Amino acid sequence: MGLTLVRVIQASLHRTLPGPTPQGTAPLIHDLLWAHATLADGLEHIRPRPTEQGLDLFLFVRAHSDASALQQMRTLLNRADTPIAAHGFTVATP
Repeated sequence: MGLTLVRVIQASLHRTLPGPTPQGTAPLIHDLLWAHATLADGLEHIRPRPTEQGLDLFLFVRAHSDASALQQMRTLLNRADTPIAAHGFTVATP
């Protein structure tokens, strides 16, 4: 197994509601993801960035490989899918 390093995974949340992303949404999604994260996810840091389509998320995760990091973040985003949708977004990637 490879070294456990902090790797960066980019994910995108697309807005499902009309209009621009409301002010304060980035910190809300940040906190929502932390609330759903577990130790097994290896999440270290989240950097949300507003875009025209919604939000880009840069997820810093401890993992043994890029593939492991990607799977860990998919698991986290799937776990948080319902509350993310309740705030008008759908997970577009990873």
